[in-house]
Amino acid sequence: MSLSVQAPLPGRVLALADVPDPVFAGQMVGSGVAIEPARDRGALDVLAPIPGKILKLHPHAFVILGSAGGGVLVHLGIDTVKLKGDGFTLLAAEGDDVDAGDPVVRFDPTEIDGTGYSAICPIVVMDSKPDSVSTDTIGSDVTTGDTLFDWTAP
Repeated sequence: MSLSVQAPLPGRVLALADVPDPVFAGQMVGSGVAIEPARDRGALDVLAPIPGKILKLHPHAFVILGSAGGGVLVHLGIDTVKLKGDGFTLLAAEGDDVDAGDPVVRFDPTEIDGTGYSAICPIVVMDSKPDSVSTDTIGSDVTTGDTLFDWTAP
């Protein structure tokens, strides 16, 4: 099984090690990368990075289970669960079938900046082995829909 994961939002790609959260930085949830969101576009629609079913949907995070298996977590900001949904608009529902590129959540990273929380968005393959995704995009700027990384199950 392999997944080609698209950038769910525009910004600069960072290594998970650079995420200010030990769970993500330590790849305890899974391997992946993070995106420092673009700040010059106002509110951003965060899109499904893979086709599949929305397994979990919270204002600050969602998991999509791919049609071939394998789940991808998109987490909008760090500790943003403490905002209790403020600043986030759901554009889809848990259980929805989505194509890559379908809108799931809208948020404005500059509003998150104003709360004192980090707006960095980790994108990880759930339960994957550390360092198991390609990291060629780290340090580059991506636009929504660009290939962010590829992952193949061992």
